[in-house]
Amino acid sequence: MNTEKSIFQLMRVYWKEYLLTGILGGLPSPIGKVLRNFLYRPIFSQVGKSVYIQPNVRFIGTDKIGIGDYVRIYSGTYISNKGSKIRFENNVSIDHGVDIRAYDKEGGHITIDEHTYVGPYVCMAGPGFIKIGKDCMVASHSSLYANNHIFADPERPFREQGVSSEGIVIEDDCWLGTGVRVLDGVTIGKGSVIGAGSVVTKDIPPYSVAVGVPARVIKSRKVKKSGLMQVSGAI
Repeated sequence: MNTEKSIFQLMRVYWKEYLLTGILGGLPSPIGKVLRNFLYRPIFSQVGKSVYIQPNVRFIGTDKIGIGDYVRIYSGTYISNKGSKIRFENNVSIDHGVDIRAYDKEGGHITIDEHTYVGPYVCMAGPGFIKIGKDCMVASHSSLYANNHIFADPERPFREQGVSSEGIVIEDDCWLGTGVRVLDGVTIGKGSVIGAGSVVTKDIPPYSVAVGVPARVIKSRKVKKSGLMQVSGAI
């Protein structure tokens, strides 16, 4: 009986989500912006003040998606949460065509901290967790995938061997150039710059400039000058 009740409650939540996001999602601004701000609140875990969601943004699993104040989400974006949590802190900007998917209910959360910009057509997905810090810039067509397919057994199809997941961390004030690929298990240290087209396969120390496939550190942004530690300009 309890199982049937849980299924009924879940269906009721998702019917509200499908109806509201389906009907309101395509309405043009400014009326669409106002209605989405007001009517999305009951189905999301949070919708902050002065949120701007353009038409044709697709949401799945809204009950575990939290949106802070002054967040901007542009058209063509797809945000899917299947059992985990997605959180955008204050002043986050998600540009056109971004694809964000959280899968693992145990710990595959995706969080993007304050004042971070995610450029057009960036893709990120679990099932491992992804944490992007404050004041970061992730340029267009970059990808962050917090999982790896297991392929140890050559006699079995890849789909039967499952995946491993360690998670990805991008610390505060990092800049990822266009087309950067960040692989599972990587931490990019605070203040780092990753050059366009690089593939990051291992941890990057704070305040590094890294380029290439695989990415390697070519210099530090911190240099000594006149006995003081200063930050040099990025390439």
